[in-house]
Amino acid sequence: MVLEKPGELSRSSLHMRDIPVPEPEEDEVLLRVLSCGICHTDLHTIEGEINPPSLPIVPGHQAVGEIVKTGSKVQRTVMGTRVGTTWVRRACGRCRFCRDGKENLCESIEFNGFHKDGGYAEYMTAPYDYVYPLPEAFDDASAAPLLCAGIIGYRSLRLSELEAGK
Repeated sequence: MVLEKPGELSRSSLHMRDIPVPEPEEDEVLLRVLSCGICHTDLHTIEGEINPPSLPIVPGHQAVGEIVKTGSKVQRTVMGTRVGTTWVRRACGRCRFCRDGKENLCESIEFNGFHKDGGYAEYMTAPYDYVYPLPEAFDDASAAPLLCAGIIGYRSLRLSELEAGK
């Protein structure tokens, strides 16, 4: 599903299009998308409340997929591994936020489905360092929303420094 021009969701801002299968960059993997959640951030993008740097764009960041191809510098993976992607596509690793473990505030951050095509497609690319192996206990449709809402809840709980039993 491709967003060519933001507008009211009820007026079909997304259009089904055939697009080429993307090629992974040297540090990326190509995923065959198995499931992708719908986040409110996607709705903000589709309806034009936040604007991606360029259009058209394929939204979707809560993607579950299997690795089907790797870039030339990806050495640590197995074809067919089921992984998930999140809103954060890539962070610089050098700015003050990244150095403090707050890469979600990175000064040069990129987002899946916003800066690069996301999971509302049959295939998407993602940097290998930003895909996460998923436990078999979660099926694809159940795992997808955990890649955004689940992470937000987990991060909040971790930052609260709440002790067990409290």
